[in-house]
Amino acid sequence: MPLSAAACQKIDKAIAKYPVGRKQSAVMAALTIAQEERGWLSAETLREVAEYLEMPPVAVYEVASFYSMYHLKPVGRYTLMLCTNLPCSLQGADTAARYLQETLRIGWNETTQDGMFTLLQGECMGACQEAPVLLANHQRMCCKMTPPQIDALLTQLRTEAAQKERNG
Repeated sequence: MPLSAAACQKIDKAIAKYPVGRKQSAVMAALTIAQEERGWLSAETLREVAEYLEMPPVAVYEVASFYSMYHLKPVGRYTLMLCTNLPCSLQGADTAARYLQETLRIGWNETTQDGMFTLLQGECMGACQEAPVLLANHQRMCCKMTPPQIDALLTQLRTEAAQKERNG
């Protein structure tokens, strides 16, 4: 299934930000757009992005496999990436990690049985003063994540998902 017309329009907007003949400069934007549409980046999707940007598939794969924000296998509706670097660990990331794993009944790089959450280990997110930090879907930074804050976030995300399901 090819990328949608809407996704191609978004990629074209990203391409337009670069000099003529430099389509490949939009590879990160194109991967993000494709992942938003598909949920993850299959080998087929990587080939489609490569073809669209007129670049070798291996070059697209190199970018997608280098950055932790791209998923090369299916993930849950929500990814929860917890920073486990030293500053966050010293401020409770280890406790937050154990709590998330126990609450969701999954380990690192695993997805809950209902397909709702995937738990990821992250590197520094540049907010050490707000530790421990969790990034939801690579877009929403959640700070000072203690068990009560984690419970509130999980409830909010489940509520959002239920509302989206009801609204189609």
